[in-house]
Amino acid sequence: MSAHRDSDTDTHTDTDEGPLRIGVRVPPCDRADRVARTVRRAEELGFDQVWFPDSQLLWRDVFTTLTAAAFATEHIGLGTAVTNLATRHPSVVASAARSVAELAPGRFTLGLGVGNSSVAPIGLRQTGSAQLREGLGMLRALLDGREWDFEDKVRSRLRDPQPTVPLHLAASGPRNLRLAGEIADGVILLSGVSPRTLAAATARVREGAESAGRNAATLPVTVSAFCAVTDDIEAEARRIKPICASIAQNGGASFLALAGIDVDVPETVEGVYPDLVHAEDWDAAVDICSTWISDEAAVRFAEEFCLIGTAAQITQRLRTLGELGVTDVFLQHVGSYDLPTGLIETVGASVLPALRTAARQG
Repeated sequence: MSAHRDSDTDTHTDTDEGPLRIGVRVPPCDRADRVARTVRRAEELGFDQVWFPDSQLLWRDVFTTLTAAAFATEHIGLGTAVTNLATRHPSVVASAARSVAELAPGRFTLGLGVGNSSVAPIGLRQTGSAQLREGLGMLRALLDGREWDFEDKVRSRLRDPQPTVPLHLAASGPRNLRLAGEIADGVILLSGVSPRTLAAATARVREGAESAGRNAATLPVTVSAFCAVTDDIEAEARRIKPICASIAQNGGASFLALAGIDVDVPETVEGVYPDLVHAEDWDAAVDICSTWISDEAAVRFAEEFCLIGTAAQITQRLRTLGELGVTDVFLQHVGSYDLPTGLIETVGASVLPALRTAARQG
């Protein structure tokens, strides 16, 4: 993952061209050295990137884990998907990002979002669009080595800056999608791989880019997707019912409806800790969500929004994403408290070689 300064727009842009880059989400759910071994294995199998989520009560510190991963690897891309500017002041994030980027030159991407699982368990609000705009401005200034006026009280700067760190914004709602197109170096889409939702989301990103006089075609578009290589899609689909329910619960019912999935999930679901996506007892969460998500709806969700199926099916869907303008995909396994070793091994053994063969054949 590389970046440079675009002289026309004075923003960072990732201009790498080539085949779709495949990453994997690795939660920092174990000691940093053990997580780093998993990242090294992903590198050995040909993954392009590893993305780490950040939630201080659920996992180990993301920047500590990134440091261990940087020392353990040589060329795989490393990124946050995502950290936030609510539990960490932007100046703290800038220093942490600079520190990782020094250890992994040209390999680190700073993905930022509204907070979600970092803020809810400690009673904070998600970061609003105005705060994100200001926070990204502060981050960019500090990483570039420029002074920033803090609270109209003092002007300070970051020593030993790292201006090549790309700042990517995770977005799902229209306002933040436009904001990503306007000011970020890339966008991370968290609504799955449905062509319908991708078209709607990228249209908002394009609007934001055009409003700022930027070329949206230069912006990397990263899409996350739950993935499983399997011949039994029905069984795997049942396991992702909490994911489908969470999307519906958090304002994504209209996205689901685009794919013909009509569900109504209450704002509060009892019996699941800490939330539907990160449930500690996943089997119980599946049973609870079956109240609102039928087996048929789960299969439809898996087929439309996820990468679940045979290696050949997943390979073809990934190729289609590349044709739709997606530059990066990161795959997720079900679960937050174990490492995705099985997913890394199966995708690395079957899907990645097929993608490379297809790319060579044109």
